[in-house]
Amino acid sequence: MTPRPITKRVAIVTAGALVAVGTFAAGVGVAGPEKSRKPAKAEIAALFDGWNDALRTGDAATVADRYAKDAVLLPTVSNKVRTDHAGIVDYFEHFLENKPVGKKIETHINVLDNNSALDAGVYEFTLTDPDTGAKRVVEARYTYEYEKRNGQWKIVNHHSSAMPEG
Repeated sequence: MTPRPITKRVAIVTAGALVAVGTFAAGVGVAGPEKSRKPAKAEIAALFDGWNDALRTGDAATVADRYAKDAVLLPTVSNKVRTDHAGIVDYFEHFLENKPVGKKIETHINVLDNNSALDAGVYEFTLTDPDTGAKRVVEARYTYEYEKRNGQWKIVNHHSSAMPEG
């Protein structure tokens, strides 16, 4: 029995494999980096938890780092609008003296696109008087506007005001 030549078959299989690998490699090259996806509402809701955790550190700079450099803060317990990092740090240095712990009561999230979202609703803060240790709860309306900048979610606008009937 004489062996059959298999060179044509090997050549065809090898060529087919090379075409498949080449096509796959070209497809990967064309696709480039993974596209940014629209965040889920739960992902945006969790940004508040990160902000609240930053409050618990007691460090104003840590809290202020969650804000964009050009953020605007209309704070709950100050009449002064904060429009820069130093102003936001200053606000939180005073606010953190009361050891605030925030809790959302009602939230409404609108994901605008892959890099921006709004979170608005009602939250409450339990505050502790630094002199007496007495606790009080302040209920407030809030709006957070978030933007994804350099791959990180930052607060670009934060408005918080005590409930008028509270």
